Formats: sequence, structure tokens, C-alpha cells
Amino acid sequence: MVDAASLVGTKKALLPALRAIAEARPDTVAERLAAIYHPDAEWRGSHPLNEMRGVEAIAERVWRPLLTSFPDLERRDVIFIGGDTNGATLVGAVGHYCGTFRRDWLTIPATGRPIYLRYGEFHRVDEGRIVQSTVLIDVLDVIRQAGFWPVAPSLGTEEQWPGPITADGVVLTEQDPAVSAASIAQTLAMHRSLGDYDDRSGRGRDGLLEMPQKIHWHPKMMWYGPAGIGTTRGLQGFVDYHQLPFRIAFPNRRGGNHYVRIGDGAYSATGGWPSVFAQHLGGGFLGVAPTGRDVTMRVMDFYLHHEGLIRENWVPLDILNLLLQMDVDVLARMQTFFRRGALP
Repeated sequence: MVDAASLVGTKKALLPALRAIAEARPDTVAERLAAIYHPDAEWRGSHPLNEMRGVEAIAERVWRPLLTSFPDLERRDVIFIGGDTNGATLVGAVGHYCGTFRRDWLTIPATGRPIYLRYGEFHRVDEGRIVQSTVLIDVLDVIRQAGFWPVAPSLGTEEQWPGPITADGVVLTEQDPAVSAASIAQTLAMHRSLGDYDDRSGRGRDGLLEMPQKIHWHPKMMWYGPAGIGTTRGLQGFVDYHQLPFRIAFPNRRGGNHYVRIGDGAYSATGGWPSVFAQHLGGGFLGVAPTGRDVTMRVMDFYLHHEGLIRENWVPLDILNLLLQMDVDVLARMQTFFRRGALP
């Protein structure tokens, strides 16, 4: 287990280094990556970026295109926490990269206006260097901000994610180990209540509202979902606008494969690559009819524990990757819109 002082030192070193990468130029970003990354580091992220290895690949495939498209990019963290899982030191973050969209990115047409690129990140650190990064950028939300909407209307509210109500999400001081342990324990207890519930019991909406998950959620809970799902408030909003449609679509899903289970004071976080294994057996979710296909989900969860309960939950999820497995290629679907009728 990493000691508290060492964890704080790791976070204090990593935060400015990550901000420096975001504000590099395309021709200097490899140097800034090399200052904090292991040369053979693994990088995995949202579709269509997916997986790669090595500092030069990360620079060439992720950062140079991003910095070319958003030349005034900056990083704004609202959560920055850490911990260890199975002996690995991990740092997690939620926030937005902000920049003016000057050149097309991932075929999405530039708008010339500010864009917020919502992210969730986990970085595994060994001897002061990042050896693995998992980065979920909400690409569908960038498409939304660019003025296109290629999927069914969201049931939740589409908006920029706010920071924690307690305004203390960037945790750069030593935390009480007992509080940290209690935070992740509460999260895992809530997860167990979700896993134990039988989606085929026929209890529908009322069953989800009354099942044991309700003892863990704050009455004013906020659930911040990815673009395509949106934000919900209260247990009723969570059930109606996300949980019930999701569980109808994927009634036999399995969780697990978590490489991150950390608590850091009043915050906790989990994540897997993938986090969820399921079959797409029901209709309605994201407007897609059931395909019967096996799917996996790249998901992260960040939690604020407040007044003894889970008050807020930020959920980066790679929607484009999930839809691709459901036979919906969002980027391909959008090409006729992206071109705006231009001739070949």
C-alpha cells in the first residue's frame, strides 16, 4: 500500500506535468510527455483513439492532432485523487480540456468557437513515471457542441459537468485513511446492491426505486452521465432517465475487471478496461433496437461521499465504442453531415 505522504507527492508532481502537456505545442509535446511518461507506457482511450504504446505513438496519435485542432488548449481539473489497487499507485481525474476549435478533429468540423472536451482519466504511476494511462474523452459531447446530434435524444439533461458541490475535488493533502477506506467501502456496497438485483423479476421501475441501492444515495444525488445519456437528479431521475432503460437493454450484464478501486478522503473511484460485459437484449437504450450482440463497456465512476451518503457520481463512458458494438458507427453515420453537402 502506498503511504499517504508518497501519494500526495505523486499527485503534486503529476498535476502540473499533465497541465504542461495540455499547453504544449505540437512540436514540443513529445518532450513534455517524455518528462513524465515511461518510454514504453501504455495508453488506452475512447474510440477512435483506442490503444497504443510508447511516448512517440501517444504524441503522434493523441496529442499532436489535439493540439493542432485546439491550439490554445488548457486543462481544468475538478477532481484529482489517488490511491492504490493491488499494489499499483493510481491517480484519477475528472475535468475538461478547453480550447478554441480551429481545425477539424477526428473528422468533426471545426467551429472556431470554444469547446469543452470532458474527460475521465486514470494514470498508473511507477517510480515517478506514468506507465499506463486510461483516458475517456467524451467525443460524442464534442460532436454535440459542434452542432450535430447523430443519436436518439438523451433522456437526461445534456450539459457541462460541474465540479463537486463541496468545491474540494482536487485533493493534494493527506487524508484520513479511515475516511478513505469508508468511501470506497460505501461505493462497493452500492455496487453489490446493483449486482444482486434481478432485472428479470418483473418489478420494473418500482423495484429499482425500492431496492437496497436507495440506502446509499443522498436525497439530492446528482448522476452525471456521458453525452447520449445526460445528467439526472435524485434516485427517481436516475432510475427513469438512465437505470431502467439501461437495465432493460442489458439485463444480464456482469461488472468487474476493475483495475481501479480507490478511496481518497471523501472521494472514491472505480474503473475497468472494460468494466462491464453484457448482451444487448432489450430495446430503447440510445434509441437502438436489440441486436443480441455481446458487448463490453469502457466505464469509470467517480464519487463524492457527503453527509454520510453518495452525493454525486461522475460517469465517463465510451459511448462511441459501445454503439459501434451495437452496429452504429457514429463517425461514419455523421460524414454526410460533416461534409455539409460538399462535392468530392
